[in-house]
Amino acid sequence: MPSSLQDIKTKIDAHVGQEVTIIAQAGRKKITERSGILRSTFPSLFVVELDEDANFEHASYSYTDILTKNIDITFADELPA
Repeated sequence: MPSSLQDIKTKIDAHVGQEVTIIAQAGRKKITERSGILRSTFPSLFVVELDEDANFEHASYSYTDILTKNIDITFADELPA
């Protein structure tokens, strides 16, 4: 991932409407993995519409979460074949 917030936002903006997988730190030695569609971006955060089997319909994450490696985002079109 890019090393500045603006670079991260630019990369996320290029993938709006695409499927993403997010792996997030959920506490001590716990991680959560969620998949969904990247729906929208805002100046300081982005929104993912989660798959139907999730407890929540939407989740929002900040670009700072990516920069500080609290979350890892993978785009469906960048997965190895």
